[in-house]
Amino acid sequence: MGWWQVNADTLARSRFVISPLTETFANLHLLHAGTASHLGERAWLTAHLPAYRHRLAHDPTTALLVRAGLGRDWTADFLTPTPRYGETFEEAVDRVRTVSPALARDDLARSHPGPLPATLADRDDLPDRAADLLTYVWEEAVRPYWDRRRRILEADVVARTARVGQDGWAAVLDTLRPGTRWLGDNRLQINLYANPPREISGAELVFVPVTPKAGWVSWEEPERYAVIYPCTGALAEHRGGRTASAALGALLGPARAAVLVLLDSPHSTTQLTAVTGQTLGSVGRHLRVLLDAGLVERRRAGRSVLYSRTAAGEVLVKASGAGAEPDTYRS
Repeated sequence: MGWWQVNADTLARSRFVISPLTETFANLHLLHAGTASHLGERAWLTAHLPAYRHRLAHDPTTALLVRAGLGRDWTADFLTPTPRYGETFEEAVDRVRTVSPALARDDLARSHPGPLPATLADRDDLPDRAADLLTYVWEEAVRPYWDRRRRILEADVVARTARVGQDGWAAVLDTLRPGTRWLGDNRLQINLYANPPREISGAELVFVPVTPKAGWVSWEEPERYAVIYPCTGALAEHRGGRTASAALGALLGPARAAVLVLLDSPHSTTQLTAVTGQTLGSVGRHLRVLLDAGLVERRRAGRSVLYSRTAAGEVLVKASGAGAEPDTYRS
């Protein structure tokens, strides 16, 4: 298994970062695979996969670059620059574009199984082609949804940050993605591959959520390392999160029941608005009723006020059979 040696100071200084380019690359990977993990992705692929395939059919060199770069066991490093806090898509994709052609070819040779195709072996325009394709995916298939996706990613970050304060880093790291967990003794397992350990103490460490079911690691040795993980499924996959049962909806009202069901992890009113589609005023009224009934509680985490279910709320949700996964999604 692969693991990083992370001292306490490095972990304490680590942060969650939202990256438009990282989200775009995760969606490029989804387009490349062409296989959805839930109905929302299926609808998104139906809308954007034909145009993507048409583009590559008319640009066989870039199509070959994608196949070589998105290898089965390794992704070409230059396609996934390590995210930086506050970086825009344009700033990040410029880092792809300015990679040296020789480094891009070396990365592709590593990710591609077998010898690098002759079509790619001598080209100097590979970074430009990769940046152009990422820009296309961003403009056509990610940016139109970005406001909502950003709110979903922010909700995930706030919930995980709150859990760090409540349960500690080990509890959060163990749930980021399969293969990632805290091993103790300052060791962070990042995957199940038999890679040699890396000493990253003193470096910048960031955790970056994406909405597709994707995950990888990236680094700029020795200064910066990143773990990319799929954000919370209930937030990524469903506009209203987990569904409230008919019985719970009849008791509390469907909209209020939906809020209660979502609060199995801490959320702010803004995040609840993003994932339920309800207005801020409606969410606030539902929370007041739930607070008065003793079904939810609130506490401050930094500048945010987070709401979560109480023990009484847990009992009510479980007794009603709520929390099942819905069969609809709206991106």
